[in-house]
Amino acid sequence: MQYQSYVCGNWHTGTEPGQEVFNAITGESLGHISSAGIDFKAVAEYARNVGGPALRAMTTHERATAMKKLGLHLLGIKKKFYEVSAATGATKADSWIDIEGGIGTMLSISSIVRREMPNETFAVEGDTERLSANGTFVGRHILVPKEGLSLHINAFNFPIWGMLEKIAPSLAAGVPVIVKPATVSAYLTEFMVREIIDTGFLPEGSIQLITGSTGDLLDHLNEQDSVTFTGSAKTGKMLKTHPNIVENSIPFNMEADSLNCTILGETAEEDSDEFGLFIKEVVREMTTKAGQKCTAIRRILVPRNKIDAVADALKARLAKNVIGDPSSEGVRMGALVGRDQVNDTWDAVKTLQKSCDTLFGGDDSFEVAGADKAKGAFFPTTLLYCDQPLTTPTPHEVEAFGPVSTLMPYENLKEAIQISKLGKGSLVSSIFTYDNNEAKQAVLGTAAYHGRMVIINRDCAGESTGHGSPLAQMVHGGPGRAGGGEELGGIRSVKHYMQRTALQGSPTTLAAITNEYMPGAAINQTAAHPFTKYFEEIQPGDSLITHRRTVTEADIVNFGCLSGDHFYAHFDETAAADSLFGKRVAHGYFVLSAAAGLFVYPGVGPVLANYGLNNLRFIEPVGIGDTIQARLTCKQKIKKDKRPDDAKATGVVEWDVEVTNQEGVAVAIYSILTLVEQKDA
Repeated sequence: MQYQSYVCGNWHTGTEPGQEVFNAITGESLGHISSAGIDFKAVAEYARNVGGPALRAMTTHERATAMKKLGLHLLGIKKKFYEVSAATGATKADSWIDIEGGIGTMLSISSIVRREMPNETFAVEGDTERLSANGTFVGRHILVPKEGLSLHINAFNFPIWGMLEKIAPSLAAGVPVIVKPATVSAYLTEFMVREIIDTGFLPEGSIQLITGSTGDLLDHLNEQDSVTFTGSAKTGKMLKTHPNIVENSIPFNMEADSLNCTILGETAEEDSDEFGLFIKEVVREMTTKAGQKCTAIRRILVPRNKIDAVADALKARLAKNVIGDPSSEGVRMGALVGRDQVNDTWDAVKTLQKSCDTLFGGDDSFEVAGADKAKGAFFPTTLLYCDQPLTTPTPHEVEAFGPVSTLMPYENLKEAIQISKLGKGSLVSSIFTYDNNEAKQAVLGTAAYHGRMVIINRDCAGESTGHGSPLAQMVHGGPGRAGGGEELGGIRSVKHYMQRTALQGSPTTLAAITNEYMPGAAINQTAAHPFTKYFEEIQPGDSLITHRRTVTEADIVNFGCLSGDHFYAHFDETAAADSLFGKRVAHGYFVLSAAAGLFVYPGVGPVLANYGLNNLRFIEPVGIGDTIQARLTCKQKIKKDKRPDDAKATGVVEWDVEVTNQEGVAVAIYSILTLVEQKDA
């Protein structure tokens, strides 16, 4: 079988056989993978000229909704992917991480985008910055999709998750992608991309796939493009220094394999929950995906007085780990992805064994269930021991990318922190302790060296995703050896693919550009109350100035009795006179309530509900006899998609509210959100 690439709107078969790929369990040939004959310049231009314009014409919510539809469809046919994934040597649990974890990540990014970004083709970031004395010259940051492509070069260990966790934020940002999976497992990526293309949920050109070499593609990238890479540090550095990438300052995000560590806290006794959780997690990280995870635990840091207990517990658990064909009963760990990976892992283990003792495994005498060890890509779980980690550099420099980890003793937590740093940067570190002071010391002492830190104890273990699980909401990446890059992290991941531009000009002009009212911009006062307008009829800048209300002592007394708030500044004349206010003042929340009474339209209309309140600040006190007035101005609109169970199509309108006193001085500022019915939906 010849696996194909999807480029320039068509499936392409390599003009040469290319590399042969094999079933990791049986060793049988699956077919060949080649990108020979592809015009890579045309591929880049197709992404920019076809996929890019189509995506940029969509709003962020439309892109996110398309990804949601795609994700739900892929979940509905997930069984297909599991069947193909078995050839990679993965167990069902391993495949779950890759397949459903990848789809779940895409769905999470879709949800975050629809929740946190405006339903526009761009995004506005941060507050208005006043740049002049009179406020006629202001600044604002805007985010727009880059007018290029994103090239994603992925590792072999997660052929689906690695693809989806990268393409989701890129597509949400409006940037087309070119996916280049590692050849040895590209057949699984190809299988899913076929399903993605067949759905038609994404605009043509928004995703292309290269199975095999990228040829001279890097030569055809430009300043609007970006590259993300996951794999070995050696390969990443080579790509990062490509002359064209350097010449055009093309963003290059690298996530490299790292020597992640875990620490058993000094206070975690052998009979504690944390000790048991630690042993379980180390074994899980050694055996999940047969240790082929960029986040897997490679260095196990343990108090010296607990080394024997930890070693015995780990060996006992590892002895129960059955290696073989995942379809055979009782098998807990499958194979490495291929024979080349087996050879590379053996080379690394032999290097480590020159300075470390072998506690478990480490040779070819292991048993394999339901398969032929000589044909499959199997590797034994291997536990090594380094007695002097501070003076032995090899286990901090050499990574065996398989079910291999090294146990290391430390004398005190300060030394554990020092050992942790010898890895020169990792994707993740974890500590198992129920002592919060110990956890704090470890985090503050090592956070600069790790992209993510997980603190696990009995309180969170039941719901914790564990040491090795990157999550869509949290940053994934790490400093130094780990590549110095950053992926995921919620909305941050989407912004990586957008250009942040500082806008400077008059408030009215910037409001017109951003579709968002800002202080000082021109307002539109109409005779009709804003709350009588449907969503489509409301425009940013629509404003209402209310009638006035004078605050009385009765207002303060009644509100205090109603709310139960009898703070002295509201009721004690003498104490209030000596306070920073100098007099009795109204409750801040009375001012808020009174303002609502001034601007709320009492009749039935398109406004369905108060949706929330943001950024409330009380600026000046309001005393007895002061007169307040409110100004309500439409700040921005966010159109919502109608769900099947929604009675009416709606949108969210954010209103800027300023409450002033009789001298025109602001006493309170905030924004409110209202749910408003759409007229024509």
